[in-house]
Amino acid sequence: MTAHTPPTPPFRDPQLPFAKRIDDLLSRLTPEEKVSFLHQFAPAVERLGIAAFRTGQEALHGVAWMGPATVFPQAVGLGATWNTDLVRRIGEAVSKEVRAMRARDERVGLNVWSPTVNLLRHPLWGRNEEGYSEDPRLTSAIATAYTHGLRGDHPTYWRTAPVLKHWLAHNNETGRDVTSSSVRPRVLHEYDLRAFRGCVEAGAVAGVMPAYNLVNGRPNHVSPYLREQLRAWTDEDLLVCSDAGAPSNLVDSEHYFDTHEEATAAALVAGVDSFTDHGTDGSKIVARVRGALERGLLTGADVDAAVRRQLSVRFRLGEFDPHYDPHAGTGEFDSPAHRALAGEAAEQAIVLLRNDGVLPLAADTRIAVVGLLADECKLDWYSGTLLHRSTPLEGLYERFGAERVEFAEGVDRVLIKTSAGTFLKVPTAPEATDEVRGAQGALDPALLAGRTDLPPLTTDATGTELALVDWGEGVLTLRAPDGRYLSVAEDGYLRASADQPGGWVVQETFRLEPHADADGNSHGDGHLLLHLGTGRPLCVAADGVRVAGPDEESHEVDTVVEVVVVESGEDAVARVTAAADVVVVVAGNDPHINGRETEDRTTLRLPAHQERLLAAARAANARTVLALVSAYPYAIEPGPLSAVLWTAHGGQAAGTALARVLAGDVSPAGRLPQTWYAGDADLPDLLDYDVIGARQTYLYFEGTPLFPFGHGLSYASFSYADLAVRVEDGTAHVSCTVANTGDVTADEVVQLYTRAVDPSVIRPRRELLDHRRVTLAPGASAELSFDVPLSDFAFWDVAQGRWRLESGPYELLVGASSADVRLRTTVTLEGEPSAPRPVRPRGLEAADFDEQSGVEIVDRTKVSGDAVTPVAGGAGGAGGAGELVYRACDFGTGAGTTGVTVTAAGSGTVELSLDGGPTLATLTVAAPGPGRYDYLTFDAALTATGVHDLRLGLRGPLRLAHVGFSG
Repeated sequence: MTAHTPPTPPFRDPQLPFAKRIDDLLSRLTPEEKVSFLHQFAPAVERLGIAAFRTGQEALHGVAWMGPATVFPQAVGLGATWNTDLVRRIGEAVSKEVRAMRARDERVGLNVWSPTVNLLRHPLWGRNEEGYSEDPRLTSAIATAYTHGLRGDHPTYWRTAPVLKHWLAHNNETGRDVTSSSVRPRVLHEYDLRAFRGCVEAGAVAGVMPAYNLVNGRPNHVSPYLREQLRAWTDEDLLVCSDAGAPSNLVDSEHYFDTHEEATAAALVAGVDSFTDHGTDGSKIVARVRGALERGLLTGADVDAAVRRQLSVRFRLGEFDPHYDPHAGTGEFDSPAHRALAGEAAEQAIVLLRNDGVLPLAADTRIAVVGLLADECKLDWYSGTLLHRSTPLEGLYERFGAERVEFAEGVDRVLIKTSAGTFLKVPTAPEATDEVRGAQGALDPALLAGRTDLPPLTTDATGTELALVDWGEGVLTLRAPDGRYLSVAEDGYLRASADQPGGWVVQETFRLEPHADADGNSHGDGHLLLHLGTGRPLCVAADGVRVAGPDEESHEVDTVVEVVVVESGEDAVARVTAAADVVVVVAGNDPHINGRETEDRTTLRLPAHQERLLAAARAANARTVLALVSAYPYAIEPGPLSAVLWTAHGGQAAGTALARVLAGDVSPAGRLPQTWYAGDADLPDLLDYDVIGARQTYLYFEGTPLFPFGHGLSYASFSYADLAVRVEDGTAHVSCTVANTGDVTADEVVQLYTRAVDPSVIRPRRELLDHRRVTLAPGASAELSFDVPLSDFAFWDVAQGRWRLESGPYELLVGASSADVRLRTTVTLEGEPSAPRPVRPRGLEAADFDEQSGVEIVDRTKVSGDAVTPVAGGAGGAGGAGELVYRACDFGTGAGTTGVTVTAAGSGTVELSLDGGPTLATLTVAAPGPGRYDYLTFDAALTATGVHDLRLGLRGPLRLAHVGFSG
């Protein structure tokens, strides 16, 4: 007998459309197998030959967490390039390295969780480094370019499948899993959603990741916007992957649901398809889904929908068609092209903020290089391990010659003296291997442990001189002479063991705290050296220096230390700067300290240690250049400085790039992707997400910034001319000519803005429409054209709940920044005229206000809808007091309006007035139910005719959902 080959199942047939193949595969999976796919680590189904699958591979500016890879500039640095072609090529390089690394390590995933498209609304956000810009259009353009590179150009198969982070309105680390972002409809549509929408509509996005926070009182992981907005933008199946631990947060920290079965069911129904929770252990999620199914909270169709979307991504990645996958075996890793691209990106990310003519430096310049970041190449939480490394000092040595460069780091050289009169000693460890954190890769680098193979610190009569740095707010690092940072491992002992500060909980930071006895008496210079990772002071024990236990704090002999300064950083700086032609001070931040994931900054100021170094350099030499290397803006005083540059942490080629720009080998052309404010007083509260009401970002800021959005200088000069505008077929065609009038080849970033001249509502002071980065030789010119859809001039009309292009004049501005406008003209657009808001037919949704003070938007129900409540603890006492304004409300003619109703929960009062006049009606809200969703309707008489501004005063802990009018 002849054995027959079993027929190929349809899901294995590459000739069939993906949708039919997924239908077939779904029909073959058991209910238990489908449920198991809902966890991040989906198990294999051996009977069908289906491999295990993991969602999630970090790749923000290179492949992260999985060991050595090409490291490009931080995302905010890529945003500063304003170069979509460059960023697309970087995305392509990163995706090729993902493929190459996966070929030798199956832990590397093809579903990449990048890029981050959260807008850089507030510069104190700890994760500022991960975003591209404060502007939604620039963010969307850069993110779209990156995702196109990650996806690849093949029409069917994707090289990697990018997931956008973090949906939605997420700009605070402080209480990030329990705070709610109050986002009014105009801000939602014109600002936060816009950054995501452009990317999704461009067709290179596989999905999104909801953020930890709540929006309008409802967790993002059960947001109706996933269905109402995100999935309405495309016909593609989009995979929604939860953030790590967020499904459990719905119950454990947010207390939004009573049980995990309810929470998991609600998230799945809202649109979450893959649950990232409990590490690699999927059993808890599986049990919760099973429980929800048994309780009738979910149906099999709900599970099928989520599994379908996951399978859609897997099919697009070529998993089921290995012989047809054009990307299989095409990986490229650490190639000369990728190294060159990293250098190009680092150069293009550098922004020249100020220059009095000192730059570029002549080849024979004698340079003093000082500063805490002068000989550093810092990585962040989402970096890979460096294959190549270039610091500013190394770059300047290479470019100008070591004999022309002097260096002083500016650390304080100290000895740590114990109360016994001995000093902390770093013992020698000649047989220790030189290890770099994360070099072997880890699915979860938060689990990487500190080294215990090195001997702990001891004490002796002479001690070891340590390099002390104060990174601000008293947060210190201590470094041994061999370059290793003092760190505390899991066993509690202090060792010189870390190549850099890092880790999910940083174990290399300390704080000196004044020591007082039980009576509160201080002990002179004595301090406790507090280890911040554990919150415990260090003590000297017989077997080495370690973290003190709870009962050892009061033992003064063990815990009290004195810092003896051998040489201050200022003295070291002064020693090398006086004889130099130019001083380059390299300052900035360590991405793992004072501003990172889980930790927001508290100030825009440079840390005091670095301010002292800068002052010392400036006092010794008037020709001082400040190079800021940082993940976010600073408030500095640029006046006394000859030049100021800024770059994000620039990856593996950062130092070479900076040296080439300082030398004039490359003319700087980076542009600021966010406003640099003059001081903390210019900033709104970190949790105030109302960019319109709080006048945030360049769009609405009414003050004078330190450096404006889009700012950046060049070694060349450029002229602008021939601005022309033509409106036809729903598009404004804008053109202009730009010429290089300087002496060097350089890039110019031409920026097109608009401003509504006579708007009926508050509109941006100016708003970026498009931009172009062009390279021009001396004397060369280029004619640039921009095609702007007229829909880009529209705003979200809360009165009608839709976009509206308002008829009237619009100014078009072309220039080198949002403030440096070279050309302008006005065009009159035909749209819809402004009209009063007809309130009687359908009333007012409470959240559709035009202006507000003292209120926040909350969830009307757990599933959908908004309500408004006074901010707790505000002017009205415990329940707060607030005001809402609805402009140009039409109450009708003749008899007009004779009654008003409010739909509200809780208790309090609603006071109505017109045009700032006296109160015309007061409604007392006294809902009998204890629940915040127990809404009732309350009514009162109100006499009104004609068009007026309506003001509502809210008092007490009520939740207002709707206002209706009758007559």
